[in-house]
Amino acid sequence: MPDPLVIAIFLTIVTFLAALIFTDFGPGQAVDAWGEGYWGLLRFTAQMILILALGHVVAHTRGVHRILVAIFSRVHSARAAYVSLTTFAGIAALFSWGLGLVVPAVLARIVANNCRERGIRVHYPLLIACGYCGTVVSMQGLSASIPLLMNTPGHFLEESIGLIGLDQTIFSVWSMSIVAAILIVLPQVMCRLAPDPADIVEFSEPESEGARNSGVSAEEPKTPSEKLENARWVTLLLAFLGGLYVARYFVAGGELQLDSINMIFVVLGLAFTDSPRHYILLLSNAAKIAGPFLIQYPLYAALMGLMAASGLGALFVDGFVSIASAGTLSIWTFFSAAILNLFIPSAGGQWAVQGPIVVDAAMQLGADIPRIAMAVTIGEVWTNAIQPLYAVPVLAIAGLHIRHIMGYCVIALLTVSVIDLTALIFF
Repeated sequence: MPDPLVIAIFLTIVTFLAALIFTDFGPGQAVDAWGEGYWGLLRFTAQMILILALGHVVAHTRGVHRILVAIFSRVHSARAAYVSLTTFAGIAALFSWGLGLVVPAVLARIVANNCRERGIRVHYPLLIACGYCGTVVSMQGLSASIPLLMNTPGHFLEESIGLIGLDQTIFSVWSMSIVAAILIVLPQVMCRLAPDPADIVEFSEPESEGARNSGVSAEEPKTPSEKLENARWVTLLLAFLGGLYVARYFVAGGELQLDSINMIFVVLGLAFTDSPRHYILLLSNAAKIAGPFLIQYPLYAALMGLMAASGLGALFVDGFVSIASAGTLSIWTFFSAAILNLFIPSAGGQWAVQGPIVVDAAMQLGADIPRIAMAVTIGEVWTNAIQPLYAVPVLAIAGLHIRHIMGYCVIALLTVSVIDLTALIFF
């Protein structure tokens, strides 16, 4: 399994060639569409870098770190570690997919280190995979992009389908049953993937990392500026202002999304850190793992731009829809969404390409539109289990290569597919 950057470049070449072969785009047009889309995810890239760095800061403040260690010190076996982390990741992802992506990765390090200190042998790559794969329910939770969009006045398909309430999508009995089944079955499957004792790779934290996270310098601050840099009241003041804004935001009806999560992390980091100097120390340490985002996210944005502008994405979806009937449309929609997600790893961007086509097909065939929309939703999030883009922050926090976890992710993918397809075919 090559590095995620190599995979992104390979997908770029495949998409470029496919656009030239299957659409009327010429080489110049394909290059222009690719380049114009390159910065299409710039805001999202910044949001993800911040949620990664700020979440890392919060988890490594001494107070929060002690709380997390105390909570997961109740884990008394490797099996319990795998099950609890997969379940926790799924629950966190239901509140916010960004939260479910980053926090379990940080927790996995804490759990692995805690288990190692107590003599419990835990396979670290599997533990990281548990935290990552648990998020396959994220798009059926409170940050579900497609269901939320269809429930928002003024969405681009409102004239044809109107507003579709969340009670027909993520809060339907059908959708919640899928989530419940995954949260029950997947942790049990993941815990059975542990290797033989001789092949277990335990967590090993670099010695320098502990030193970097230890706090401020041991030297006593002498000058007024040094005293300000090491004064906790300075960060507490800013934390109070940020906390006041967060409270007013949610009282006014604000939703939990990437920007609000980042603000919460800012407040928590400032509140629990020892001083401005300590906060910058932790933030600088966290920033070291954000580098891969700066090249890989723009590459996928360029892919999205090329597929949308050339019509390649629409052509791909049309191929699946053309062989569907009213009874099978949701199944073919699920598979087309799953494959398309590897090239357009954004639920909103994918719905812009796929939504108009599958909605029109559903109306012509008499299929249930909320069910078709949810087929796109669960298909899109299904292949997130093996989508290299979303693994980048997890691997950066874990200090692992994608090849260390991908085998486990494939098993998780197959497990979830049984649950999803059973729901689509029989219910």
